[in-house]
Amino acid sequence: MNSADVIVVGAGPTGLALACELALAGVRCRVLERRAEEPNITRAFAVHARTLELLDARGLADEVLLRGVRVDSVAPVPGASLDLGVLGSRYPMIFIAPQSGTERVLQARAERLGVEIVRGAEVLGIRQDDAGVRVEVGGAHPRTEQARYLVGCDGAHSAVRRLIGVDFAGRQYETHILLADVQLAEPPAEAMFARTGTDGAVISVPFGDGWFRVIAWDRQRDRVPLAEPVTYDEMRDAFRRIAGSDLGMGRPRWSTRFLSERRQAARYRVGRVFLAGDAAHVHSPLGGQGMNTGIQDAMNLGWKLAAAVHGTAAPWLLDSYEGERHPVGERVLKLTDTFNRLVLGQSKVRNALQALAIRAILRFPRSRLAMAERISGIGIGYPARPGAEHAWAGRRMPDLDCEGTRLYEHLRDGRFVLVTRDPLALDGLPAVRGVRSCALSGPAMVLVRPDGYVAWASEHLLSAPRTSAAIAEWCAAPVWQDRPA
Repeated sequence: MNSADVIVVGAGPTGLALACELALAGVRCRVLERRAEEPNITRAFAVHARTLELLDARGLADEVLLRGVRVDSVAPVPGASLDLGVLGSRYPMIFIAPQSGTERVLQARAERLGVEIVRGAEVLGIRQDDAGVRVEVGGAHPRTEQARYLVGCDGAHSAVRRLIGVDFAGRQYETHILLADVQLAEPPAEAMFARTGTDGAVISVPFGDGWFRVIAWDRQRDRVPLAEPVTYDEMRDAFRRIAGSDLGMGRPRWSTRFLSERRQAARYRVGRVFLAGDAAHVHSPLGGQGMNTGIQDAMNLGWKLAAAVHGTAAPWLLDSYEGERHPVGERVLKLTDTFNRLVLGQSKVRNALQALAIRAILRFPRSRLAMAERISGIGIGYPARPGAEHAWAGRRMPDLDCEGTRLYEHLRDGRFVLVTRDPLALDGLPAVRGVRSCALSGPAMVLVRPDGYVAWASEHLLSAPRTSAAIAEWCAAPVWQDRPA
């Protein structure tokens, strides 16, 4: 017998977000986590606008916003500032919050939805056939578990990725990264403090509770073995040389030294096994994209897997996960690699030319908006399905006013939503929630996916049979039970 419909490997932000999506849709889900205890290490700290929108679509954004500090502008290069207020979003910001805080919000949600999280469970083997996936689990209680599908959300050193034989192509960056959590007697005025110099770069970001994450890329310390602990004096010295001040840095409560990588899985799916988050892509932490890309992977995959479990998925639907998210992963790697070269590149001439080009881009409203949308995730879109070539198809759906409520509030139960200006078009809808919005401009009807992207749109009101046919391509009659929100 199956121990679950879907087994998720990894209880980080990606795995927890995916488990929430599956449980919301009535899918029996179990999370296996190799670590026996919850970690106190937090590497990610930036939550971007699109991730906040997706969390809002499940009623979680307000909880996350209690746990950090908002940043309203960023400086992609010295001397150039990008105001995130240009974003057409409810969340025109980067929100600085410890990854551990975001994980706690997601874990509490998963537990409310009845997800079982099993810690101290190491995946040792995977076998799959047409009926399902068998997982050999080690730890205190070795056993075999079975599910219809399995998703590896188990990080950069993913056991799942290794066991299914997927190549993780890319390279390591040369400059070591030093991380520490400290208190600052002389905190900088800007929320996201960053300085570069001939020796590398340093960054300081607040967690909102009196502690700061300090980060240093120090070329003078490149040859120090990764296993050697980061010392208090080492971090202070890096800040003094590169930024001109150690900001009154106190002794760290935690620190580490590591090499970041630029790698992507060749495939995100092998049969009934999928990869998401850092198991699918890792990149430079510059730009703060890692956790955001993983959560967005989970939101894309969750409703599709649920449809497959319930037998309502079109034949192409599960393959669309890799088709949509692999190109996004490629673009994120290019973006973070560009940031890494700008900040840490050895060629002064090339760096100066790139910085000059970015300053020029930020002078013009259209290109300034494009850069803000790329950094924030707001600009992410997916290819339209054949026959659904409306300009809105595949793009992010804005959070429209819907007669006193917001569209994203109507996404809270994880179903498709049909938005129209005409209430008569909503009569007798199968499988979806219908809402009326006078704020809808352009198309007369828009079918919004559970992850907040447009499935299809029509310039004209369609007849009931044609509307039903268009909806049926994406979803059949609802079969999941109501779950607590």
